[in-house]
Amino acid sequence: MDGDVGLLSPVSASPAVAALTGDRAVLAAILAVESGWASVLEKAGLAPAGSAAVVASAADVDRYDVAGIAVRAQGGANPVIPLLADLRTEVNALDTEHVGAVRAVHTSLTSQDVLDSALMLLAREAVSALLADVRGITTALAALAERHADTLCVGRSLTQHSLPFTFGLKAAQWFHGLAAAARRLEAVELPLQTGGAAGTLAAGTVLTRDSVDTPFDLSGNLAAHLGLAATPGPWHTNRLAVTSLGDALTGVTDALGKIASDVLFLSRPEVAELAEPRAAGRGVSSAMPQKQNPVLSVLVRSAALQGPYLAAQLHLAAATFNDERPDGAWHSEWPAFRQLLRLALGSAGQLRELAEGLRVFPDAMRRNLDLSGPLLLSEGVSAAVAPLLDALPAEQNAGAAGRTGKQQLQSVVDRTLEVPAAEQSETYRRLLREAVPASALSEERLDELLDPAGYLGQAAEISRRILAAFPEFAGSSGPTPADPTEDAPIQTDLNGVSRG
Repeated sequence: MDGDVGLLSPVSASPAVAALTGDRAVLAAILAVESGWASVLEKAGLAPAGSAAVVASAADVDRYDVAGIAVRAQGGANPVIPLLADLRTEVNALDTEHVGAVRAVHTSLTSQDVLDSALMLLAREAVSALLADVRGITTALAALAERHADTLCVGRSLTQHSLPFTFGLKAAQWFHGLAAAARRLEAVELPLQTGGAAGTLAAGTVLTRDSVDTPFDLSGNLAAHLGLAATPGPWHTNRLAVTSLGDALTGVTDALGKIASDVLFLSRPEVAELAEPRAAGRGVSSAMPQKQNPVLSVLVRSAALQGPYLAAQLHLAAATFNDERPDGAWHSEWPAFRQLLRLALGSAGQLRELAEGLRVFPDAMRRNLDLSGPLLLSEGVSAAVAPLLDALPAEQNAGAAGRTGKQQLQSVVDRTLEVPAAEQSETYRRLLREAVPASALSEERLDELLDPAGYLGQAAEISRRILAAFPEFAGSSGPTPADPTEDAPIQTDLNGVSRG
């Protein structure tokens, strides 16, 4: 029986992702919960001495037929039930000292306790790996923000050129979105589940009747053993733990998707401000040998487009968890939950490689900035010059004709936009000069107003504040992004054909 190796989900088709979230990882997490419970019971004197060691030996995932358990799970609608049958068989076979270790298996638990706890355990390991990649990304982005604090580029709004910008601020904003999402993910609690058959701990109460420990003590001890959060009570039908994690994971894929979307646009041949790192065999086309597709960004964006629907599935399930133990709503959680983990892990790995090797082309950024020429500064020009026009005596402001200074300057912009783009820079400056006498605006001051480097607002300070707000994600460890001066952009025509 062939397993799902991710043929149609290349963003997460990785041995590392499979090791953390595949069926074997799920089965291993279930076995870890059962083994941990046996240890807790033995320490509390509620299971025979030596039973924990036997159960731990039996809880080796290599002893089990994962595919067979998956098929047999249809009989009880979850994989815990067939696994328990196999686990008890293994425990009995290994209990050569006849300590009665099988009595420690699953005592007072229910299948939902084990599977909920196992999925939280699975998530803990996956989130730890995810955050390691995220820190690699944010470290690279912080370095880009600092290195390119003064690298001019054009800001874009509603697809159009808006104001002068810096690539450093763009990288800082990427960092901001991802660091904030990662901090939120770090704060999500992953709780243990031990409610018993109906969430009343009835069997646990019977189990501990003659013990100094209560069912709550046992639950707390298992939480500590597994590294999960203890809770005040069972949460069989209160699914905030699941939806909170799903939302946090989607926040990460959202932030990664934003970066990927920007890189996809900025690496277009007609823009050519950025390029993904090269690797042999990557970015190829089945039909066009000249193409270098930005596949890292494509894969990351594909994950970002899927995440919200999976999170919505978790919320839909949570809203329809009926009674004290649910029916199909619980079952519908599992694939969405795991796929979110897979997508987040896969896309973070892809984006880390992209961020650490991103090629930046400042000359292309300046070229694109200059496409709008001084018109890009019209907001700043209006703010500085309109009051000068309003203050001029009527005889010195022939173009006023009852119009305010702001209206006169808008007319200058409107007239400039009527000429071909190639002539707009010269036209705008000439019309400005005609509208504002030299006595009110010197050539030197006009040059200052039309210098994009002089109209960056608080770009540098915004970047500094963003990085300072998330110091744990702005570290200097790990690979440093490549020096952008080392590579020149590949020149292409508008059809994407390489020209050297």
